[in-house]
Amino acid sequence: MGSKSPEGHRQTPDASNSSELKPANPNPKPARNGSQSADLDGGNLDDDDDDDGEANEEAGVKTSADSTDKKKKRKRSKKKTKKGILPLKQSNPPRVLVSSLFPSGYPIGECVPYQDDNTSRTTDEELRYNSRLWDKGFLDEYRQAAEIHRQVRQYAQNELIKPGASLTTIAEGIEDGVRALSGHQGLEPGDGFKAGMGFPTGLCLNNVAAHWTPNPGAKDVFLDKSDVLKVDFGVHVNGRIVDSAFTVAFDHTYDNLLTAVKEATNTGIMHAGIDARVSDIGAAIQEVMESYEVEIAGKTHPVKAIRNITGHDILRYNIHGGKQVPFIKNDRPDKMEEGEVFAIETFGSTGRGVLHDDVGLCLSNVFSKANAPQVGVYGYGRNTDVSGANLRLSSAKNLLKTIDANFGSLVFCRRYLERLGVEKYHLGMRHLVDNGIVEYYEPLVDVKGSYTAQFEHTILLHNGGKEVISRGDDY
Repeated sequence: MGSKSPEGHRQTPDASNSSELKPANPNPKPARNGSQSADLDGGNLDDDDDDDGEANEEAGVKTSADSTDKKKKRKRSKKKTKKGILPLKQSNPPRVLVSSLFPSGYPIGECVPYQDDNTSRTTDEELRYNSRLWDKGFLDEYRQAAEIHRQVRQYAQNELIKPGASLTTIAEGIEDGVRALSGHQGLEPGDGFKAGMGFPTGLCLNNVAAHWTPNPGAKDVFLDKSDVLKVDFGVHVNGRIVDSAFTVAFDHTYDNLLTAVKEATNTGIMHAGIDARVSDIGAAIQEVMESYEVEIAGKTHPVKAIRNITGHDILRYNIHGGKQVPFIKNDRPDKMEEGEVFAIETFGSTGRGVLHDDVGLCLSNVFSKANAPQVGVYGYGRNTDVSGANLRLSSAKNLLKTIDANFGSLVFCRRYLERLGVEKYHLGMRHLVDNGIVEYYEPLVDVKGSYTAQFEHTILLHNGGKEVISRGDDY
């Protein structure tokens, strides 16, 4: 999920059970259908060793027939045991808990060693920070969230994202999968804090770069074969948020746009690390991305790195921390530190490369479609620095109680409120926004007629290397 800076054919985005950080396979062989780990056998086949007791048989005269009978019995028993155990696999749609698929530990992400100038040096400040951050369940929770993301997006890519599909159906299919695989539906107070959606599913078409999701009551939008769709969703386990995004296009025309942004994101990951300056990362990203161009309807468009949205660090239960990672050359002094978690993402555009807020009256302002309902707000986030103690409007008080009990500082949307059965919340929400207790996120768009793409991964900065926690066989 991008952090706003202060100022036919289908190109889709092209994992070991150990708690240790190990080098990634230098020559991976991608599976045909996304994450290799999705169909791993979660159970342990019993060897059914029946020979232990046989070694202590009493000595005596035995006929060959007796011996033959015993051998036959052992063979039959072993055969039945193997028949009775079936490999545990993910269902379609995904509904099997990932904890059942991986009882011994979740797959680690891709391990990338630091570059020579980012050696594993740990300062006293970093050691103190790590003692707070890397608690007992940190890696396990992050890897579980990442595996849920991989399996759900594999399902979305194979089954949901097709020309003619409704964006509401896609969003709900993704979110239903995340909740099912995490084992937390989020319908009871506090359950959403244990695991579930890290933020609402973003489904942004064409010139809409970020922060759009289907809203209840609005006219549904259907995916066209000429569209460029960004899919951005987050999964959290105990507040550890994995933020990852990809772009889908059905037309060869946009191949270079997707390739430019994907390569730019991988460049950002390559340059990220302990002591890495965000200014250097941004310059490297921009150089790669803007080396591409796209020909659309006979006209050549340079791919531009979008300059007023950024990558960001991720804190517990907070998708946007205090650091930003631009994807253009900049003079920010910030450095990455050991123990931090970052969403390395990039956006490219065939337009101006500058985004503006758009909550316009109709989708024609945003999606370049003629018959359109209201866009609406993407989502809301609780400002935990502002108290609601002085609220006087009862509807605002009740709504705030619901927000605090179900979402806390996690970003949510109107669909999530209505899923909880909340009604007539608009006046209360307006009051919370006006008082600075809740912030809202608007769609971010480039100029009409342009096309944008996004790719994003979450990385963990270990002492000995960075773990691209959300990496899969798809991208």
